[in-house]
Amino acid sequence: MPEQKTTTEEFRVEGEKLIAKIKEIFHEGNIRRVIIKDKEGKTVLEIPVTIGVVGALLAPQLAAIGAIAALITEATVVVERTES
Repeated sequence: MPEQKTTTEEFRVEGEKLIAKIKEIFHEGNIRRVIIKDKEGKTVLEIPVTIGVVGALLAPQLAAIGAIAALITEATVVVERTES
């Protein structure tokens, strides 16, 4: 099995744009995990993403992200990607 390399990206987004950014990230693919942090850098939500998770299976996570977006004004989205 080939060794997989993991890279990390961080995005700063405003609360109301959080869901749109998360959807954009999921559509890009090769996602291993998504971590949402508040303005102080504390982890608010961590979503492990399994390969092939799409559509209705993301609905509960998006609902949780929507609730978080309503409570915070600024967030950092940390994305772990896998490269083969």
